[in-house]
Amino acid sequence: MAVLSTSPYRVLSKRTCSSFRKNSLSSFHPKGSYLFTLFNMKHYSNYSSDEFNSSKRRSRGPVMAAKKAAEGGKQEDGKYKHTVDLPKTTFGMRANSLVREPELHKIWDDNEVFKRVVDKNSGGNFILHDGPPYANGDLHMGHALNKILKDMINRYKSLDETTRKDLTPIKLRAKAAKFAKGTVKTQMESFKRYGVWADWDNPYLTLDPEYEAAQIEVFGQMAIQGYIYRGRKPVHWSPSSRTALAEAELEYPEGHVSRSIYAIFRLVTAPPVLGGILNEYLPNLCLAIWTTTPWTIPANAAVAVNAKLQYAIVEVQTLSEDASLSAGSKKRQLRNVLKEKKKPFLIVALDLVPTLEAKWSVKLVVRKTLSGSDIENCRYIHPISNKECPVVVGGDYITTESGTGLVHTAPGHGQEDYVTGLKYGLPILSPVDDDGKFTEEAGQFNGLDVLADGNVAVVKYLDENLSLIMEEPYAHKYPYDWRTKKPTIFRATEQWFASVEGFRQSAMDAIGHVKWIPAQAENRISAMTSSRSDWCISRQRTWGVPIPVFYHVQTKEPLMNEETIDHIKSIIAQKGSDAWWYMKVEDLLPGKYRDKASEYVKGTDTMDVWFDSGSSWAAVLGRRNGLSFPADLYVEGTDQHRGWFQSSLLTSIATKGQAPYSSVITHGFVLDEKGLKMSKSLGNVVDPQSVIVGGKNQKEAPGYGADVLRLWVSSVDYTGDVMIGPQVLRQMSDIYRKLRGTLRYLLGNLHDWHADNAVPYHDLPMIDRHALFQLENVVTSIRESYENYQFFKIFQVIQRFVIVDLSNFYFDVAKDRLYVGGTTSSTRRSCQTVLEAHLLSIVRVIAPILPHLAEDVWQNLPFKYTKEDGSIAEFVFESSWPASNKTRLSFPAEEVDFWEKILELRTEVNKVLEVARTGKLIGSSLEAKVYLHTSDARLASRLREMCEANNDADTLHRIFITSQAEILPSMENELTGNVPHTGECLIQGKTKVWIGVSRAEGGKCERCWNFSLQVGSFSEHPTLCSRCYNAVSVQHFPAVAMAT
Repeated sequence: MAVLSTSPYRVLSKRTCSSFRKNSLSSFHPKGSYLFTLFNMKHYSNYSSDEFNSSKRRSRGPVMAAKKAAEGGKQEDGKYKHTVDLPKTTFGMRANSLVREPELHKIWDDNEVFKRVVDKNSGGNFILHDGPPYANGDLHMGHALNKILKDMINRYKSLDETTRKDLTPIKLRAKAAKFAKGTVKTQMESFKRYGVWADWDNPYLTLDPEYEAAQIEVFGQMAIQGYIYRGRKPVHWSPSSRTALAEAELEYPEGHVSRSIYAIFRLVTAPPVLGGILNEYLPNLCLAIWTTTPWTIPANAAVAVNAKLQYAIVEVQTLSEDASLSAGSKKRQLRNVLKEKKKPFLIVALDLVPTLEAKWSVKLVVRKTLSGSDIENCRYIHPISNKECPVVVGGDYITTESGTGLVHTAPGHGQEDYVTGLKYGLPILSPVDDDGKFTEEAGQFNGLDVLADGNVAVVKYLDENLSLIMEEPYAHKYPYDWRTKKPTIFRATEQWFASVEGFRQSAMDAIGHVKWIPAQAENRISAMTSSRSDWCISRQRTWGVPIPVFYHVQTKEPLMNEETIDHIKSIIAQKGSDAWWYMKVEDLLPGKYRDKASEYVKGTDTMDVWFDSGSSWAAVLGRRNGLSFPADLYVEGTDQHRGWFQSSLLTSIATKGQAPYSSVITHGFVLDEKGLKMSKSLGNVVDPQSVIVGGKNQKEAPGYGADVLRLWVSSVDYTGDVMIGPQVLRQMSDIYRKLRGTLRYLLGNLHDWHADNAVPYHDLPMIDRHALFQLENVVTSIRESYENYQFFKIFQVIQRFVIVDLSNFYFDVAKDRLYVGGTTSSTRRSCQTVLEAHLLSIVRVIAPILPHLAEDVWQNLPFKYTKEDGSIAEFVFESSWPASNKTRLSFPAEEVDFWEKILELRTEVNKVLEVARTGKLIGSSLEAKVYLHTSDARLASRLREMCEANNDADTLHRIFITSQAEILPSMENELTGNVPHTGECLIQGKTKVWIGVSRAEGGKCERCWNFSLQVGSFSEHPTLCSRCYNAVSVQHFPAVAMAT
């Protein structure tokens, strides 16, 4: 995709842009800081809730007089009130989202708008593959962020455990399925309320038979290629769930504290290569180790050292009792071995001697140093089993950052330990059962819970047998089961694995061909994929898709081949995976094996849920009509680099040889507005449903509707963590209200619009051509941001251009010709031509983000929108993205530069007008005449042309919203001496302009409140200026009512 370029439109109101031009629009704030805070709120137009405001400089007399009369108010004068063309629309200022948004949903549903849009799609498909939902409860703000991001992309593209043991497997699976389907239905309704469009009548579910069959097929293909194997390895095990877990099924909550110990293992022999250098210390020489899992000591098989580190034999000397007590900590408990008169010599890492002295409150005197490789193959006595065990060389995981530099190694309880164990042929001991309790293999600890009383018993035993130096609590990250919220353990069990090593390099190569958004996401998934161990895909659960394997009753050898897998796949495709549990072995086996059915039993393991979801590309993209492989886009949170993104990648690479996606977007987590993680205990949880419909206390927690929530999603830089809270939502609501007011202004001033009223481009005043140039560049910029999924830039542009610049300049200036210029006058029709273009463009570019607001506007259009094929777009999503208009973009560069100067000059004129107002010379700006002088001949000529412009819309005094403007040829005193208020400025930092303000000349027009020398010149209408005289002479007098 194209890289987003800087916004191409340049000319913006200086008085609205000055504040944010100091800030780079590409600046990303940490933790998703709200980029809308770059814009000073004081620059927003502050129109009232009942009418889009005029500037405070602008006289609102004609408007207010007509409005008052239309509402039935008493009017002493103002006989021309009915000649004023006030805005008129059925589109309410208040969104009333709690009522209106569900009404719009019903309109979409009743008219099958989603289906109509899909059916009319004549282009190629864009496939955003939505990950399988986890049907485990109500939706939270992270769901809202995720699904709304996806919906904005799709809409843009459419424009362009207590009773478990008592349950039989079938009953448990039925309860699980019922729960899942019920939750899916609840979540679906919530997603709909967010305004998310989808084919809700035909979702895919991982428990659908056709999905399960596709998953079995993926598994079978991997097995046939030799990527699936059964082995005994340490895995994350959840005693609370009684199953193995994948890394992606773990969470690491704050506040976990482990019971850590420093223990000693007594050396008994040293290898001959050492030449007897340790003999003088034997048998009183010990290895000092540190562990946070004392319960794994019974499974100890070795102590590992780092061959590159230096180690020291140290003599332990007790400090004075006072020093020992003062140095100690209440949480640290020095144990019996240090209380003995004859203390052992210890081997520790040389660099850690000072640290250990302070921690143990002892003096450690270094007697000898040696390298890690020197002590390899020394033998020690296991402190519990009394067996001899070796000292081995481990890997770079052995450091001097903590501990002692020597690592207690239990291959049955740790991945690094397991690898080291394979290297040395160590026994894989794991004397722990499915419930996390010691087995008979653990001897005296049999039946004790390893995470509770078992841990305590091991520590006590070590202390009583003089093998414990110290115990202390240790706070660190520790894996918990994401479902039960209880701690897990590492435990070696018989499991099924996917050999990632077999296709790792292909996966790494594929990662480089995917577009990752943000770009740094590629580094994250590359690191995780390159370093991950083989994938444990089996789970000891009853629910889920079974691993289609049979075991020989006698030999325990597995039976699983292409024939058996294909047969089971065909059964599951017809009957669902429940068939594995209720059908007999002879029926599950292919015909050639049925006479041996009595020799086999079916396996009870099910597949990892990440294998379930990781097969969705096969079950959905490759099978549903209209979809194709690979998907264009996957969108999920950053945690899915180790979850769905990775599992999908691995299964696809193993079977298809390519990634299942062309692009991947990752978003951060949702925090509260202080940047804290949301939790019920902190009371800072923001519930998306409450944001939409409100909380119990509507004053403290009002309902904002789905579009305000969606606007928030568009406002944040989702590539990092994002923040939300009451203040943020109030700001979003205020911005939404202003945007709605802008659209209402456009609708109201097009109430009498017909397509044949449009003024050809080359007949438009320059101010209108300039406005269309800006609009065209804004639409182009927004399109680029949609294409690059940079929604926060769209939010910025909408806020800056639609809400701020249009209201503060073009709309402000336009009111005069719209309201009092004459119903059928060329200046009003030209302005309406511009307003129609803005309305139709703005409503379509915001539709993916704010579909309810866009549809509400569309249903209140005062005219029908006809598409290029001649059909009427009854709904906003039946229209298409605004077509690029090269004519509008051809606005000359010199004109762009000139209008930039005009806008800057207007800001400076306003400053002098404000001084005149403060000095009581004028009230409103219409009571003023502006004088200008510049030595820049070219600029002076252009300004003079504007003063004399035939087209009233381009005249300089209309731009300034004053009654007159004059360009002085010189600064002679006779020209400037009587001007009461003056000022000077530098335009674009280089062109000096003198500004003067005096009272306007002539009388005040009763209809438009402009001052003119022509007032009094028309006998029929003596109180009108020439413009108003012409307007009322040709105008019928309709009774125009103000919209409510």
